[in-house]
Amino acid sequence: TLIYVQHNKRIIGIIALADRIKEDSREAIQKLHALGIRTGLISGDNRVAAAAVAAHVGIDEVEAEVQPADKISAVKRWQEKGLRVGMVGDGINDAPALAQADIGIAIGSGTDVAKETGDVVLVKNSLLDVERSIRLGRKTLRTIKENFFWALFYNVLMIPVAAGILYPVNGLTLKPEWACIAMWFSS
Repeated sequence: TLIYVQHNKRIIGIIALADRIKEDSREAIQKLHALGIRTGLISGDNRVAAAAVAAHVGIDEVEAEVQPADKISAVKRWQEKGLRVGMVGDGINDAPALAQADIGIAIGSGTDVAKETGDVVLVKNSLLDVERSIRLGRKTLRTIKENFFWALFYNVLMIPVAAGILYPVNGLTLKPEWACIAMWFSS
């Protein structure tokens, strides 16, 4: 952002202001892309500044000069395309979009409103934690699915045994206390 300083209707200076891009932002975006995640930037900054940031870190889509109230519209547009949207934000202006997103991710150093609205709050201020939390979530979901599979497999196999299906063949029964212990081990 450029600020012009003038005196008696004559420009006597220009002050350039810019947010510094975090050092790990490019790495975080690359890791998100490696997970198959498309990235987008919704910014109130001018198009040139937003495009420069996006190009520097490798972000796929840019929506610039967006008013705070319109961030939620951008999230809705992406959702209407059939995309599941994760929104990362840290400010009051981000709270409605965080709430609209399929998963809202608030930066820990952000405003209380953003942290209350987000589904996930990152303790550190690193975008690498977004990638880590997605990997953790995927691994957790995989573990849950595996546990459901093995529980179903075990129950399909053992319930008939506990009901006495093998008793007529070879007199084998499963006492309730052994069934309980077997169920405990399967869990």
